[in-house]
Amino acid sequence: MTASHTGPRSFSHRMEQLSATVSEWTGSAGAFLLALAVVVVWLLSGPVFHFSDTWQLVINTSTTVVTFLMVFLIQRAQNKAARAMSLKLDELVAVTGGASNRLIDADRMSEAELMTLNRHFQELARMAKRESTLTKSHSIEEARARHEGKKGREGSARGRRA
Repeated sequence: MTASHTGPRSFSHRMEQLSATVSEWTGSAGAFLLALAVVVVWLLSGPVFHFSDTWQLVINTSTTVVTFLMVFLIQRAQNKAARAMSLKLDELVAVTGGASNRLIDADRMSEAELMTLNRHFQELARMAKRESTLTKSHSIEEARARHEGKKGREGSARGRRA
């Protein structure tokens, strides 16, 4: 790898780690308690500063700056999570017999294309609701048979690789 790729890649990796860590932490009870404590301290300091404009400006500016930075860090983490989920779903569509491969990479379709597919799946849902019972087409026996079939295919695939 050349030196020119090391810097940006290293920075990108550090940003990825930072955004994941910050996103995880900000969703914790500890983060909420810290934010609550800051607000309580600010409120209690009001009489000391005579509830001045500067006193109000401190909390307004602080929360604005923190919110501004958090939006970008959390969005970065969410983009990665959404991309990973999309790839997992694409894999499931690709390997599932009977599934339309047109759905692979559906997140890149236009709004009009998505609406067309949505109408199609709404019609399928209406058809499924006309079935007599919810478990009729999705029995435990059917699930067991699929599971056993997968185990058999995995074993034969391992045998071919060996």
